[in-house]
Amino acid sequence: MSNEKTVPSAAPKPEASNGWIRKCDLDDYLGRHLPIPTQVVSNEEYYPIPQTRKQQAVEHHLLEMAAKNARKRGVDRRQFLRSACGMATAFAALNKVFGDYFTVEAAEMLDPAAAEEKKTDYFIFDVQTHHVAVGRSRVITGVDLLDLRRSGATMNPELKKREPQADDLHLENYIKELFLDSETDMVVLSGVPALNDDKNILPPDQMVKTRGWINQLTGSRRVVSHGLISPDLAALNKERMQVQAEKLKIDAWKGYTGQGLGPNPEGWWLDDEKVCYPTLEYSRKLKVKNICIHKGLALGLFNEEHCHPKDVVKVSKDFPDLNFLVYHSGFKSLPDALPAAEEGFKKNPRVPWVSDLCEMRKKNPHMRNVYMELGSTFGMMAVTHPLLCAHVLGMIIEAFGAGHVLWGTDSLWWGSPQWQIEALRRLEMPDQLIKQFGYKPLTTEVKRQIFGLNAARVYGVDPKARRNPVPGDYIDRLKKLYQQAGNPTPSNTQYGWVAA
Repeated sequence: MSNEKTVPSAAPKPEASNGWIRKCDLDDYLGRHLPIPTQVVSNEEYYPIPQTRKQQAVEHHLLEMAAKNARKRGVDRRQFLRSACGMATAFAALNKVFGDYFTVEAAEMLDPAAAEEKKTDYFIFDVQTHHVAVGRSRVITGVDLLDLRRSGATMNPELKKREPQADDLHLENYIKELFLDSETDMVVLSGVPALNDDKNILPPDQMVKTRGWINQLTGSRRVVSHGLISPDLAALNKERMQVQAEKLKIDAWKGYTGQGLGPNPEGWWLDDEKVCYPTLEYSRKLKVKNICIHKGLALGLFNEEHCHPKDVVKVSKDFPDLNFLVYHSGFKSLPDALPAAEEGFKKNPRVPWVSDLCEMRKKNPHMRNVYMELGSTFGMMAVTHPLLCAHVLGMIIEAFGAGHVLWGTDSLWWGSPQWQIEALRRLEMPDQLIKQFGYKPLTTEVKRQIFGLNAARVYGVDPKARRNPVPGDYIDRLKKLYQQAGNPTPSNTQYGWVAA
């Protein structure tokens, strides 16, 4: 056991009810911020499951190993956990509990140079990021960002109980967590449709302002932004689409089939020729070809039936010139997937709704315009059950091909995406799954496609230009100054919500 005990800090004990508690408030109270989350963090689109026994074990081993390694390096545990050695130790703790799924060498846990030597250079394009807990007004944005966060209470009632603070996440922190504390090269800024913009946590015009501001600061294309669609609003939706496409110049659409804003509160379907096809036909006219759709992860906040991906087959055939990006890969929920994972998929290899989608793809070769996005799905599986994570990746790659998997992290809800980048970089396909299902190894080339080359192709981005930005790129210069300071300190803060 470690001599260092986890004791409450000076931070007030966070209050929780209705199953929700802010992860960063809990970590402040416990006086620690770990390099990887040791329980599922929600983006407010689904209820997070409680910390599992195995996650508790990972947390215990991580704290114990970190204390031991910190003493060897002559630093305190907090400093150690914020270092590359702390990150490597976190994956060693995962391996200790779950088995050897992540590549970690002993030297990496004590020598930062050893961890750096093992890194492969990837172009990383994160297609699912969000502003969360925005903390203070910005003159350059023209809106009160605190009000945007207050409007989030329409999704999560617990937000009403805590007034947004000036030191919460804001635009500068978004830049820090995404571009300074991670290796992310490009991002897509996303949002959730609402009936009125004053009820929207991040309206389209604000997403576009953020895109313009960051791209202007960097002198390069770092951010692309979503527009929002609600086909069930009919004429109003069409008016909004026109404004977003022609005035805001959005890069893609984001929609939620399980969220009904029109006559049917239960939602709508992609393949509904009366409700949705007019939207898709108008998108074609507006020359916006990427349709990003939330599928899976309903869990009480969206209509579960309409979150099923069964409507992707027909619509992808009827609109072959459009791309359909299935967000969360249609993953239904961890509670539905874990039982089969716990018994090693020997009796039941199915993962609810991901298996359905993969079977659809195998039976319908026309679905070449369908892409599987990993936001939250990958992160929650990686820290809850790595075997499940590898199985889902193997299944998706087998059915859709490595060229149709998109990297997404759902940050900043999960904090800086660097731990997720490390998870995919280190993840190996277990021999068990290779023998059982014939999955291929997760090679560097496969990971290169997933991390960014696929999204670059979908969004028409030159990956080489992003990896070698033009002189004067503010983000890269700031990143160099940040690293040259001698003691970069990632916050290890996770901003989303966990089970109380």
